[in-house]
Amino acid sequence: MPVLRIDDVAHGGEALGRLDGKVVFVAGAMPGELVEVEIVADEERWARAELRRVLEPAAARRDPPCRHFGACGGCDWQFADYEAQLDWKRRVVAGQLRHLGGLDVPVAATVPSPLPFGYRNRMDFSVRAGRPALLRRRSGKRVIVEECLLLQENLAELFERLGPLRGVHRVVIRGSPRTGERLVAVHGPVPPQAASWGTSVVAVGRRRVDPIHGRPWYHEVVAGVRFRVSATSFFQVNTAGADLLVELVDAACDVGPDDTLVDAYAGVGLFAATVGRRAGRVLAVEAARSSVADLRENAPDVEVVRGEVERALLRLGEPWDVVIADPPRSGLGVHGVEAVCEGRPRTIVYVSCDPAALARDAAMLVERGYELEGVTPLDLFPQTHHVESVARFLAR
Repeated sequence: MPVLRIDDVAHGGEALGRLDGKVVFVAGAMPGELVEVEIVADEERWARAELRRVLEPAAARRDPPCRHFGACGGCDWQFADYEAQLDWKRRVVAGQLRHLGGLDVPVAATVPSPLPFGYRNRMDFSVRAGRPALLRRRSGKRVIVEECLLLQENLAELFERLGPLRGVHRVVIRGSPRTGERLVAVHGPVPPQAASWGTSVVAVGRRRVDPIHGRPWYHEVVAGVRFRVSATSFFQVNTAGADLLVELVDAACDVGPDDTLVDAYAGVGLFAATVGRRAGRVLAVEAARSSVADLRENAPDVEVVRGEVERALLRLGEPWDVVIADPPRSGLGVHGVEAVCEGRPRTIVYVSCDPAALARDAAMLVERGYELEGVTPLDLFPQTHHVESVARFLAR
């Protein structure tokens, strides 16, 4: 089998080395290691290999604490100590900005999560043979899991109480470590033991959410603000990390009482209700029905603009001073960039969960007259390759 030296970590979480001049991607390897691999895909310019043996392990390698590691695809970096994970995330963000965006800008050290395990306030499980399951990496195969070390404590306890889930297609458990409230969303027939879960339960259909036990939402607290989060509304999965995210965005915005702040892709109002407290006027743009309802509840003084950001901002017909853009993983894209620039803001703060999308959009923002002042990665997803980034753009 081929032997190669690992040089770096690539976007997507795989390590990379070179074999006869060709880039080879290897999951489970670490920079500096000498590894034995088996080539499983061989393209003209790159290859993908499976790790067979580590001949010279890196000092940062450790034994993964989860018994499902390697089968379950949820955590792909548990084999590395946490400091190494933080460094890799900074390198990936900087590398994508440089290679895809053509931008050589300062990228700060990754801000660590307060909790490297036990941080998730939401987990989505598919169901296999009546038991919770997660997908295997690069596969549609479902792997039954007996535990998940990423779950916050009150959800870990709930997970153990779920019992048989016969006929259920998917189950989502959510909750707050601060209010103690929890919510289970069941896709499929609600199990008879649901009443014993001690939590709110909803049945999710194609076009409706039906409360079965309790209310169809729970409450979370971030940055001193209480948020209602409905069963199908988006919210950051790391509660303590969300505090840090709000701090980073607030500092990057530098918004004042004379400013109009636009919170694009506002969700349930995380930034509108926190960073927006210092603005004179806040416009929150959101399309999802459940999120809009939560947003109105969480930030009653904010002007809610319902609709897709790409169209809604173009309809406003007025300037704004600062934009917070927190788009989905796919990023802003051409039309999103046009929309956030429409009001000629002096500052754009871009919250990204995909370094490649950030790099692509950053290049377009620079072309439209903005300077990328700097980027700070934030680890909202420890033990995985996923990384959040806060980028600050200033009008030239």
